[in-house]
This record gives sequence, structure tokens and C-alpha cells, in this order.
Amino acid sequence: MHALEQKILAEGIVLSDQVLKVDSFLNHQIDPVLMQQIGQEFARLFKDAGITKIITIEASGIAPAVMAGLELGVPVIFARKYQSLTLKDDLYRSKVFSFTKQIESTIAISNKHISATDKVLVIDDFLANGQAALGLADLIHQAQAEVVGIGIVIEKSFQPGRALLLEKGYRVESLARVKSLTNGTVEFERD
Repeated sequence: MHALEQKILAEGIVLSDQVLKVDSFLNHQIDPVLMQQIGQEFARLFKDAGITKIITIEASGIAPAVMAGLELGVPVIFARKYQSLTLKDDLYRSKVFSFTKQIESTIAISNKHISATDKVLVIDDFLANGQAALGLADLIHQAQAEVVGIGIVIEKSFQPGRALLLEKGYRVESLARVKSLTNGTVEFERD
């Protein structure tokens, strides 16, 4: 997705050869026009998958997931990383290790919002080691629903996430695939 790649080049900050900071448009401040384009692209890629729900993880996956849900006309569920007073019973739970934060979190969704008849699209902001996507897929499988695909805004192709997800049989569509962050420069994969 050219607009996303251009935004990464213009506003992304390479913090190390492993970390790309995109908080000016994706995971702190949100560029709504770009998010709309991202939602349209996910809808185009998955339009024939029979999607009935989209699931993401709070917080950075919410904006692209909502825009894709708007385009596809389906509800969006976001897995919570902590329990609240209103989300405590009848939950599906999974553990997720965050590469960026270097912590393990328990994520949860209410079983009231997903059923065995659902065909679910997973959307997340980044793909590094694949742990968030696997945790979300685990929640979907607990509901006996089907994972029809995994949509990623920015993939770090030099990390093992894509290979792990493909090995498990998931369809993975990434809008921007970063090949390298070496020497403070973003280099994209070209298929």
C-alpha cells in the first residue's frame, strides 16, 4: 500500500534495527484519512472471505479494525488486555507476549460476542513474532469460530511472525512489509 509506505518513510522513526516508531499516525496519534484507506484495502483483500466479525487487540489495532469493519459492514471486537468491572464473566482468555513492551498479558473477549458460526478476520497494527495474532486466533478457536485471515498494517518481515502464521495455515495479508531497519533506514519488501 503506497500511501502507508510513504507515511512510514515520512513520519516513522527507526529506534533500532528491531523497532519502528509510528506513533504520529498509527499507535498514539491516528491519521483518520490513512486509517480509512487502510480499512478500504483490508476490505478489498478480504471481500470474498464471508467475514462476519473482525477481532483485534487493544489499543493500536482498534482504528484499522474499525475502518475495515465499516467498509465490510461487520462488527469489531477488541480483546482487552486487562479485566474491568464490566468484563469479568463468560470470557475467552489467552496469553500474549508483546515484543515491543517485553511483557506477557492476558487478553480476553466476552463469549457473548462470538459464536461457532462466525468467520473472523484478525487485524493488528504490527506483525513481529506473531504472538498477538496467535493469541487472537486462540480466542477465536475457543469460540469454535473460523479464522479466515490475518490482516496486518505493518509487518517486520525480518522477524519470524509471518512464517509462524503461514506454518499454522493462516492467510496473512500485510499492507506494508518492512524488510530491514538497518542503519536507521526503512527498507520495504518487494514481492
